[in-house]
Amino acid sequence: MANLQHYENASKLSKKEIIINNFFGGIAWALGATVGLSFIFTLLAIISRNVNLVPYAGSFVSQIINFVLVNNPNFHH
Repeated sequence: MANLQHYENASKLSKKEIIINNFFGGIAWALGATVGLSFIFTLLAIISRNVNLVPYAGSFVSQIINFVLVNNPNFHH
């Protein structure tokens, strides 16, 4: 019953109130997404710095480049 009353009250809002509510809701969503992603990227940077994955990633990329150069006659080295 309370849920139905919530929808009845929401339908009585003016267009200006709806736009303002959606605007601030969008700002809050964007701020939350930004803070959340920065937190995740910070954790990933800390983990990658401590694990030292760069030599493994560099070796993997080097193998891919060598494979492409050997198997593609259009590339000359």
